[in-house]
Amino acid sequence: MSHLTKEQFKTLKHSLIEEKNELENHFENEDAGSEEESLRASTGELSSVDNHPADIGTETFERSRDMAIDENLDHQLEQVDHALELMEQGKYGKCETCGEDIPFERLEAIPYTSFCIDHTPDRNVSDRRPVEEEVMTLPPKGAGEHRQQHAGRFDDAEAWNSVEEFGNSDSPATAAKRDVKNYDSMTLDEE
Repeated sequence: MSHLTKEQFKTLKHSLIEEKNELENHFENEDAGSEEESLRASTGELSSVDNHPADIGTETFERSRDMAIDENLDHQLEQVDHALELMEQGKYGKCETCGEDIPFERLEAIPYTSFCIDHTPDRNVSDRRPVEEEVMTLPPKGAGEHRQQHAGRFDDAEAWNSVEEFGNSDSPATAAKRDVKNYDSMTLDEE
């Protein structure tokens, strides 16, 4: 006998059917064969030669992102179908690992789950790192937030203040410095 009331069971079944319809509509509304289409055909361009490389990179990124989303949604649709099968068999709401009842609150949040919280399979999160990290050198000692202050250098925010004190080509301070410099060079030439 299921731990779910008839009303809870009906609510969960309705949620699963609604989710299944949404997922199926997603796949029906997509362009058929868009993954197999060439980049040229999908962008509508006659050639990719005249485009900036970043445009092609963006399009490639968008296509790979869409493929990953579709893969995830396809997996979710399989889980929804599996949950509906379990409902038909009278096994819905039981953990596939330990056989214990899955609380209604969990089923309400994730109606297609077939595992209790303790036995939820680990998501395979890749721990792969970019190959560039193998050849990168460590930053210099002291690199970070206050590195430039300790090194006696200024940052971009201080650059304007430093430049401003010298003035511009039209300011009196610059003209006076230019006149002094010209006078010094004239006196050296005369000697």
